[in-house]
Amino acid sequence: MSFEYLGLSDELLSALKDAGYSEPTPIQAKAIPSVLQGRDILGIAQTGTGKTASFTLPMIDILSQGRARARMPRSLILEPTRELAAQVAESFEKYGKNSKLTMALLIGGVAFADQERLLDRGVDVLIATPGRLLDHVERGRVMLTGTEVLVVDEADRMLDMGFIPDVERICKLMPQTLQTLFFSATMPKEIKQLTDQFLKNPKTIEVSPPSSTASTITQKLVPVAAHDKVKRQALRHLLRGEDVKNGIIFCNRKKEVKVVCKSLKIHGFSVGELHGDLPQETRMEILSQFKGGEIQFLVASDVAARGLDIPSVSHVFNFDIPTNPEDYVHRIGRTGRAGKEGHAFTLSTPRDKKYLDALIKFLGKEIEEEIYPEFQNKPEERKKTSAPRKERKTRDDHSPRQSKKKKSSRRDAAEKDEPVIGMGDHIPAFLLRDG
Repeated sequence: MSFEYLGLSDELLSALKDAGYSEPTPIQAKAIPSVLQGRDILGIAQTGTGKTASFTLPMIDILSQGRARARMPRSLILEPTRELAAQVAESFEKYGKNSKLTMALLIGGVAFADQERLLDRGVDVLIATPGRLLDHVERGRVMLTGTEVLVVDEADRMLDMGFIPDVERICKLMPQTLQTLFFSATMPKEIKQLTDQFLKNPKTIEVSPPSSTASTITQKLVPVAAHDKVKRQALRHLLRGEDVKNGIIFCNRKKEVKVVCKSLKIHGFSVGELHGDLPQETRMEILSQFKGGEIQFLVASDVAARGLDIPSVSHVFNFDIPTNPEDYVHRIGRTGRAGKEGHAFTLSTPRDKKYLDALIKFLGKEIEEEIYPEFQNKPEERKKTSAPRKERKTRDDHSPRQSKKKKSSRRDAAEKDEPVIGMGDHIPAFLLRDG
């Protein structure tokens, strides 16, 4: 099917052609006509399925008629992170280049004054994170009573980050006559309760089960020894693979992101790091460098696991198995996007058994193993690693608290079967003297 059959305007079709897109993804084919008809949408789709275009494209056509008023945006798109918000803004700029729509981006790390100037002019499309939007609402700089279309994107991520109370509060500020589009990779009960409350007779569009991964991704599990040094060696071996064009390396903790990134730099890899402690400007610059091919590998925490729109990532490497199985789906969804072939490698140590078992149960299938004997514990190595513990038990005899020349004690005397002087049957002479 071509985009021409979805009811989009000629101007939008021209922009899509210039961007190199000719055929819609399944969720785009199902969602776009319904959005153009004014229906509420509940979209359940994993990352990498073209979810963003399924709402940005029809919104451009819907908003092409009408005029924005100061401080009253005509549409609102809520995103859980700054990176996601910035990427949706890029989509509007790319697809809406033939329209005259105005847009504002409300995210942290940007001065309030700059954002307020845009709002005062009036915007057709407002893209925001919940916290920053509510800051502007409380300051009286944004009124949501004129909003025509609301999009809540990555709703389950909103739940993970604790934003659902904010989202609920924002929804209550909206007018009754509102078209609402909810998109989520999974559908926890908390999200279901929210959609039941604010969506009116929505059309449910589900393009894949919540726990599934894209069929275009080849997944491999790499067992390694439970030693950080060996684990990093195994990672470097995988990164040097012949078909690795670029890749994202996921770690569970920010501290580990820094360690792995530093190690890879020392070994000559072109690499950058991405985590929540970095300033917003730095994070956006690193993402830009990775997209532009200036750096080959990106070491990231789960702040980058969802919504990064980088269509040509060839590989994803899980340095750590995620503690939440759902994050695995989002992580590896950074590769194999838009029908392209992708590869995902996950390092697993004996210490990860609990998380690996939970992941396999969640996926409903085993992950094919790729064995590298040089990175696994051999039986003789396991014996060696346990030897130092035994040595520590016998080290008490050489404790620095003891003097070099040992004094005699009752225990020493007993062991040598010698009499104890000053005790026992011997009575000192001064005690036997008369008055």
